[in-house]
Amino acid sequence: MRLRQIEVFHAIYTTGSMTNAAKLLNVSQPSISKVLAHAEHQLGYRLFDRVKGKLFATPEAHQLFAHVKTVYKDMDRLRHVAANIRATGAGRIRVAGTPAFGVEVLPRAIASFQEQHPNVVFEIETLHFDEISDALRESRIDIGLAFNPTVSPGIGCEPLGEGRFVVLAPEQETFGGKSELTITDLADFSFIALNSRGPLGRALADYVATHHVDLDVVAWSETYQVAKALVGQGVGVTIADEITARSGAMTGIRQFDLQPALTFEVGLLHFDSMPLSVGASRFAKHLDRVLKGFLTGP
Repeated sequence: MRLRQIEVFHAIYTTGSMTNAAKLLNVSQPSISKVLAHAEHQLGYRLFDRVKGKLFATPEAHQLFAHVKTVYKDMDRLRHVAANIRATGAGRIRVAGTPAFGVEVLPRAIASFQEQHPNVVFEIETLHFDEISDALRESRIDIGLAFNPTVSPGIGCEPLGEGRFVVLAPEQETFGGKSELTITDLADFSFIALNSRGPLGRALADYVATHHVDLDVVAWSETYQVAKALVGQGVGVTIADEITARSGAMTGIRQFDLQPALTFEVGLLHFDSMPLSVGASRFAKHLDRVLKGFLTGP
């Protein structure tokens, strides 16, 4: 089948009539009928039967559609890629980061970069880790920023720095004057846990499991920012990455080092087969400096 025939078949199958398919594709009904007839002739079997003025897909059409919908999704993605490439300008940098980076690291890096390059326009997205790779493949973004990124086919990764996990607790909790805490120290406190679907959540879940301590989990959070806010409201304690701990206000929150130390990496992701623009490459290097300064600052 030709691409046009696939498009027409998909439109008729999903809308239920040639009239609706013609409206969807913005063409005349006779042209839809002609393409369908040609497709059926090439295939050697009917795709639709007309009963009392209505179209009904044949068993062969049902089998074919199971494969056609996959091809159609690929075609739709190709359209998005083509549009995104067209929309990219030399003075435009498109960057995405997981939620923790959107609070302070990315805004700080963008602000200082624009002081040196005032004509650059940024497009910023906050995405979860698994969404960043898709955005890169669709050419929707130039650069992705993530914790503990796992390398996937076609996606390049440059290490930017290493951070550590810390304990965040309501400010009235002093833990007897300790500056370092273990998992065991948290056993008698209400604990705010991170969902283990992301890289950081999995790393923390593995760390807790190896210490064989039952924590009193009172809430599960999708992001560390929400967990940190819950700590500030006195709901309980949490273990968070230091990017989150250092970003935004610490009102009502006390921070402790976690021992033994649990670390994480920050990686800059890009699409391997498409070189970064000059502007995006400069920003990547600038982002590296800003992140390292952020992690080593007071």
